[in-house]
Amino acid sequence: MRQSKLFTKVLKEKPRDEESLNAELLLRGGFAYKNSAGVFTYLPLGWRVIQKISNIIREEMNAIGGEELLMPALVEKKYLDVSGRWDVPVGFEAKVKNETKASFVLGWTHEEVLTDIVSKYINSYRDLPFAAYQIQTKFRNEPRAKSGLLRGREFIMKDLYSFHADEEDFHKYYDMAAEAYHRVFKRCGLKTYYTLAAGGDFTANYTHEFQVLSSVGEDTIFVCLTCGHAENKEISKLKNGDNCPKCGEKVREEKAIEVGNIFPLGTKYSKSFNLQFLDAEGKRRDVIMGSYGIGVSRLMGTIVEVSHDKYGIIWPETLAPFKVHLIALLGKEDDETLALSEKSYAELQKNGVEVLYDDRNDMSAGEKFAEADLIGMPYRVVISARNGDKLEVKTRAEEISKVVSLSEFLKELG
Repeated sequence: MRQSKLFTKVLKEKPRDEESLNAELLLRGGFAYKNSAGVFTYLPLGWRVIQKISNIIREEMNAIGGEELLMPALVEKKYLDVSGRWDVPVGFEAKVKNETKASFVLGWTHEEVLTDIVSKYINSYRDLPFAAYQIQTKFRNEPRAKSGLLRGREFIMKDLYSFHADEEDFHKYYDMAAEAYHRVFKRCGLKTYYTLAAGGDFTANYTHEFQVLSSVGEDTIFVCLTCGHAENKEISKLKNGDNCPKCGEKVREEKAIEVGNIFPLGTKYSKSFNLQFLDAEGKRRDVIMGSYGIGVSRLMGTIVEVSHDKYGIIWPETLAPFKVHLIALLGKEDDETLALSEKSYAELQKNGVEVLYDDRNDMSAGEKFAEADLIGMPYRVVISARNGDKLEVKTRAEEISKVVSLSEFLKELG
């Protein structure tokens, strides 16, 4: 894409009243626009990141048998009445103007909706197990929406639900989902800790969170950096400096950001919605369920919080909006540099490389480099008269550049 055609612009100044680093950098870099507290528009660069995160999640959920669907964002009161969750004060009620009471809520959860759907299709043990997921916008009445994408009122989430005939099969899938989550976060360039946590008001006695160590995290965990064992402070009996119950090394108290969670649902929703099946002996039994969530937009904010320097964002290659930021430094009547820039842009695209081409001729080299550092593409490629028919290449995370030919650079990219 030609940067001259990108309708968004980089902001030189820090946005006013922004406390979180992820919000500051994403807004300044033109990845997101803040509409209201906890409500953001994902601009073209940011939406490319969201799509790449979503595609990684989609691939890993499909690999463990997840079937993708899309449920309504508008959830009728009748579903939450069945489970007793209509009065839980986390959602935004929705009603038409002539109604005195709301009959819908903007979806903050979808266990009820999917359980009701599934109850119309499940009859026999032969129909189990299976899992279904969606990548959907969620809405929650968040009173502390001051952490950018880490704590929003409207956000993007992947929620997967699994359905099983017995506990043994559920636990097998639970472990499989945990491994899939580890793959998702690794592919997104994050180190996560599989953290034992408490069950919520509507879940089992325990859950597991995937936590990323960060000084801005709102969770506190005890973690063993040797073996990876971690427990949320809310439920843990550990203290800072205690021996790890798994390997015996010392645990540390750390702040962390929760990017995903998995938890058993048992038969709570299947009982509420009469979701039953006939087992091999012809007896009716309640379906056992599990729930598995990843905050897609929160994941983008977390990556910015842990992958940056004083100049801006450092995107992992798997998620960067573009792999290469091609920068043309054009002087007056500099036809040779322009020709090489256009050729390089065309050849990179021909070879399937995603390129953001800074073809603007009304900015200084320093301004272009500062913008490139802020938005953080993995490779910066500079073409200028100084290097003749060569390209000056550096990665975002390194200071030293090298001068190579276009063919050599294409070979390096593979």
